[in-house]
Amino acid sequence: MSRRLPPLKALRAFEAAARHLSFTKAAGELYVTQAAISHQVKSLEEWLGLSLFHRVNRGLRLTAEGQVYLQPLRESFDSIDAATLRLMRVDAPRRLTISTLDSFAAGWLVPRLRGFRDAHPEIEVHITTADEIVDLVRSDHDMAIRYGNGPWPGLYSVQLFDEEIYPVCSPKLITGKRPLSKPGDLARHTLLHDDMAVTWRMWLRAAGVEGIDPERGPYYTNSFLVTHAAVNGDGVALGRSRLVASEIAAGRLIKPFELSLPANLSYHVVTPEAEKDRPKIVAFRKWLLAEVERDKGLIESATPAGTPPRETPEPPPAKPKP
Repeated sequence: MSRRLPPLKALRAFEAAARHLSFTKAAGELYVTQAAISHQVKSLEEWLGLSLFHRVNRGLRLTAEGQVYLQPLRESFDSIDAATLRLMRVDAPRRLTISTLDSFAAGWLVPRLRGFRDAHPEIEVHITTADEIVDLVRSDHDMAIRYGNGPWPGLYSVQLFDEEIYPVCSPKLITGKRPLSKPGDLARHTLLHDDMAVTWRMWLRAAGVEGIDPERGPYYTNSFLVTHAAVNGDGVALGRSRLVASEIAAGRLIKPFELSLPANLSYHVVTPEAEKDRPKIVAFRKWLLAEVERDKGLIESATPAGTPPRETPEPPPAKPKP
């Protein structure tokens, strides 16, 4: 079946100009001159036999016909773009591109990646970090690790873990002249903050502590930075249980109090539904889940400072054989 299609260059010029309502911005996007965009749009209008724009006050406004034409054209370009990216990912089986938050990447994922590379030298892992949610269908990313509760339509999601929030600090803070044996002692220490949903105000209220300004102290843009400030002895931070577990196990941080609050959000590994069974994605997802399972021991061992470590009870003596 033959198709009656206008020239592709003219369609691209119109779609870009219609999105920006500007020939100049469309030209910048497509790396051509403004005159070239104007010429392509004019040729499309002549091909169609109707006007797509009103040229008013040195600006642009879509005609009724232009508005009708723009939506299906944009959807078609989006579909072509997504199909192209999917094809390019299929053609690059060695590369695995993963999007996640910078705090999770620095505090949990990257320190463990060598294990995955050793197990799968045939897969080349690329990590990108961003606060914005990456569109896995229309970007060149294969998968993402997201912090939230979902669901994410069109994506296959597996929960990695949830977390708890509790105060952490350097051991040297409790060896000086300012003790930290009870929550009220925080009045003599610097509070460190980041952009977590759980705040010092919430933790102090849950601990029944009054008379401490929950807003005082320096702020950091993410959990990784505030954790490093705590390791450095700059004050007491609210730590994410998963992101501080290795620091506690290494003795660089301690957990001075028992009280912890649930974060109410979880980490999930997500990928487009249609691509969830691709070998490189399956391999990385299995490795992640194995790391999470291996991590449980660190989480369970994070006892408050001064609390005796959990001991494994000795088995009862064996009964003598008759």
